[in-house]
Amino acid sequence: MSQTLLFATDLSQDNRAAFARALRLAYAQGAHLDILHVLDPYLPHRVLHEVERAVSEDISATLTDLREDYALEAPALMIQTLVGSPHVEIVREAHERHASLIIMGMHRKRGQKDLLSGTTVMRVLRSAPCPVVVASYLPTQPWQHILVPIDFSLAARQTLKEALVRFPEAKLTLLHAWSLPGERELGSQTYYAQWRDHEVTRLREALDSEVEGLMRELDGVPEVELVLEQGQPCDVLHDYMKRHSPDLVMVGSRGQPHHTSQLAEMLLNEPHCDLMLCRAW
Repeated sequence: MSQTLLFATDLSQDNRAAFARALRLAYAQGAHLDILHVLDPYLPHRVLHEVERAVSEDISATLTDLREDYALEAPALMIQTLVGSPHVEIVREAHERHASLIIMGMHRKRGQKDLLSGTTVMRVLRSAPCPVVVASYLPTQPWQHILVPIDFSLAARQTLKEALVRFPEAKLTLLHAWSLPGERELGSQTYYAQWRDHEVTRLREALDSEVEGLMRELDGVPEVELVLEQGQPCDVLHDYMKRHSPDLVMVGSRGQPHHTSQLAEMLLNEPHCDLMLCRAW
């Protein structure tokens, strides 16, 4: 049975990168692509049909342009307009169509953190029944370097599994941020440095075991590199991204309603690359 990808568009020029990414993903995965636009419920009824027709024509024109730009054949697709609250309709359609992925774009200038919490993107991220991609960059190529922040949580394990299954051709970097008690006060002491090195080695062995255990369950896994860096997770992730410029960061959600992680909010506030948020269950 073919997968269904749901692309939600607001028709803005900033959504073009997400549209192109949705096309590339659907084409690469042989998936059905549902293209959705949600109309304002307060539109006058007498103009609603005209607006729906105009929206469909605009989406079709953009689809033709992108296919020509990227030399892609059209995947099986459907263009649909609905009336209602955007995040509600997107989540409902994802449920009803058993979507395996939602693709959206960002239409907010970076750095405007105070405007992030109430956006459609954030509301969808908090309620979606499947992973959500927020695409900010034109897809000149498939994602080749994917960064996955990991710890020992169920959310991190599920995110890693999603990465291994979905992107078997990519290079995966697993990034773990570590810190130990007493570093500031005792870091210069010889015995503390020895203890720290021992603890970091033990941590790496535990993470290696965790990753290898998951990889044994799967076939055809991609190249994987495990990186441990000292510091707080947001700081470590931000610094690593600036140094290495990954194409995609995949972050786990702990499945708590109306909640997104600090990592996800940081990545959305300063989108250095595309983001995928994966639920723990």
